[in-house]
Order: sequence, then C-alpha cells, then structure tokens
Amino acid sequence: MKATSRKAQLSHRATYQDVLDAPRHKVAEIVDGTLHMSPRPASRHARASSGLGASIAPPYDYGRGGPGGWWIIDEPELHLGEDILVPDLAGWRRERMPEYPDVAYFTIALDWICEVLSPSTRAFDQGMKRAIYAREGVAHLWFVDPDARTLEAFELREGRWLLLETLTGDVLVSLPPFDQTSFSLSDLWPDTAAGTEASDNE
Repeated sequence: MKATSRKAQLSHRATYQDVLDAPRHKVAEIVDGTLHMSPRPASRHARASSGLGASIAPPYDYGRGGPGGWWIIDEPELHLGEDILVPDLAGWRRERMPEYPDVAYFTIALDWICEVLSPSTRAFDQGMKRAIYAREGVAHLWFVDPDARTLEAFELREGRWLLLETLTGDVLVSLPPFDQTSFSLSDLWPDTAAGTEASDNE
C-alpha cells in the first residue's frame, strides 16, 4: 500500500485546484505539472515592487506625464498553456488587450514582465519562469534585485533573451518598453537619500 500510494503521489500532476488549496501565505505556481510554493514577498522585495509600479503606472497606465497605452498590474495570475505563474509586475499594451477583462486570471500573453528576485525564488524566476516567458513571446523582461540593488532589462529576439542593460547605483532608468520617461533606480530601495533626509528632519 505504501509503495502504491507513493507512486500515485509522484505521478500526480498539479492542477488549478492545488493552487486554490494552497495556504494563503504562499504564492502558488505550476510549471510542467509541478506545484511550486514560495513565501509571500518580504519587506524589501515588496518595497522594490511597489516602487517600480508607482514609477511606471502613472505615465504608462494612466497617461499622467507619459504616453499611456498600457495596463500595469501587480501580481496577476497568468494561465499560459498548462502553466500557472504569478509575476511581481506585468504589463499589457492596450492595443493588444483593449478592454480590461473581468476574470479570475489572465490568459493573454503579456508585453512586459518584471520579477523581483529573492533568495527563495531567484533560481525559479531566472530559470523555469524565464523560459516560459520566452516561449509565450513576452517581448520585455526585467529582473530587479533588492539585495544587489540592480535592474536587468532583457528583450526577446528570435526566441532568445538579449540583455539590454544592467543598472545599479543612483541612476535614471529609461529602458524599453518604458523609455519615454525616466525614474531613479534608488526609488526602489527603502533607504534612499530622500528618505534618509526626511527621517533626519523629523
């Protein structure tokens, strides 16, 4: 009985029900039939993701000080073939998705994805997930690393990821597909000069 039970367990392909049944404090994803569960983002990870969204969404999603024409979404659930992924940030050009859908999850491939790296998800994000994004034809992929304080921007060309640039330090970010505006990379970290100055004045 034990051998049969173990065999059944090993042959089980994860389904959407496994995602729905996952603990609320975990991010559940499925790649190639295997369920992957990660901790919810820690504070530095959350700050970087929130800061990036706050920098990009106004000009590109809402058209405030920028061209508009995008939907920018935090942690959307993506169903891409049989794989289920949850990137930290994602964007669709409105010319490809004119109406914002009222759905439980998204099935339309994206135009831009950003993964904020952490020790527990780095290999998964840069390995399996990056391969799926290429397979689905996502044009632009960014990796933000709160520990190294870097931003890597990639563009998909002929099915392969081309590294456009690696940014670090207190520099302005103006990279495809969001190169019509700029923001400071230091805005993504919790102890920026502006934040320190504000604390000193309190």
